[in-house]
Amino acid sequence: MIRTILIALLFVAVAGTGYWGYTEHQEKNAVLLQAENNYQRAFHDLNFHVDALHDKIGETLAMNSRNQLSPALAQVWRLTSEANNDVGQLPLALLPFNKTEEFLAKMGEFSYRTAVRDLDKNPLSDKEYKTLKDLYANATEIQNELRRTESLAQKNNLRWMDVEMALATNKTQEDNTIIDGFKTVDKNVEGYSEVNFGSEVSNMMKMKNRDLSQLKGKKITKEDAKKIAIEFFDLKKNVKITVEKSGKDAKYDAYSLTLYNPDTKGTTYMDITQKGGYPLYVLYDRSVGKPKISLNDAMFQAEDFLKKHMESKMEMVSSDQYDNIAVFTYARLEDDVRIYPEVVTVKVALDNGDIMGYEGTDFLLAHQDRRIPEFKITEKEARTNLNPKFEVKEVSKALIRNDINEEVFCYEFLGVLGNETYQVFINAENGNEEEVKKLKEAEPSYNEI
Repeated sequence: MIRTILIALLFVAVAGTGYWGYTEHQEKNAVLLQAENNYQRAFHDLNFHVDALHDKIGETLAMNSRNQLSPALAQVWRLTSEANNDVGQLPLALLPFNKTEEFLAKMGEFSYRTAVRDLDKNPLSDKEYKTLKDLYANATEIQNELRRTESLAQKNNLRWMDVEMALATNKTQEDNTIIDGFKTVDKNVEGYSEVNFGSEVSNMMKMKNRDLSQLKGKKITKEDAKKIAIEFFDLKKNVKITVEKSGKDAKYDAYSLTLYNPDTKGTTYMDITQKGGYPLYVLYDRSVGKPKISLNDAMFQAEDFLKKHMESKMEMVSSDQYDNIAVFTYARLEDDVRIYPEVVTVKVALDNGDIMGYEGTDFLLAHQDRRIPEFKITEKEARTNLNPKFEVKEVSKALIRNDINEEVFCYEFLGVLGNETYQVFINAENGNEEEVKKLKEAEPSYNEI
């Protein structure tokens, strides 16, 4: 009897294990199938967008009126963005495909810059027309190679999951059609370097890949970084400091410091540039209690901090409160002009006024000696370009980067329209409306609703 019961229990256990294994297998297959379907969809979308991109560039070559050319170039810009997005959804992280992505980015930047300018006053130049012809020829080659790859993949029933596995294990098969096809595309694109996108696009790409090479000062050591941190925080000797060099994948050459204070039981994290020893960011990690100081008092704490650590004159341009922390953004002030590309952010604890964070990367990347020109139009003339219903509360002078990343001097109007608050930037040279920003309202406390 007992033997029969044991056999029955063993049978149930085996059956249960088998069912569990079958279920796990089915679920795993379902996940793999979904991933494969997503890759297939992204690949077909990429082919579709490259086809459409090729045709749209071809159409621009036959156009001459601004009414048609500007929207067509805007479509080229949109399609390059879509194509780049499709590439980002494919398992190509381990495959050198950066030349193609950079080429698509440059193509999008060129088409967008051309689309948004006044082509009646500034029509396409012979160089720009040649650029379009070159882009059309290049798009033809990319289109043909992707079509060939797609056709062979369908014919041989190739799976993208095999591509992902081959790239991940670095065991790329000699006859992997998909990988070979993308390598061919990227190799061909490398030969498109003669395409003249213009100095503006070249400068724009450099701006997107900004570094800190322009910083002044010599290269510092780890010990130098420790000394800078001690002076920066006015630390006692009992604070434990560890320093690590930034890894090879880091965006900037810097030292990452961890500072533990046994008196406060708090840990502070800090990044310092290797060149010159400038603080990139600071983060003080501790729990923040209920607010005991006002936002105004916190602002004074932030300003005292900046006066102590920055030589440049800074002016607050925005303030926010998130839970029990105040966040202030400051722009450099030069000749009463706010230099918006050069901004820093300071976070202050509202329980005791501690500086909880500092972010200075944007300031360091953009900081340079600038010449402030005479504004060609007056404030009164700039006001004529505002919405008549817009009620101006404050006016300032500012330097901003517009939507094509050009630095332009503007009049900055802060005001209200209806129940909303806006910043409107009017170009100080030609009166164009460069940018309109809706300012965020204070977020409600949903715990109290």
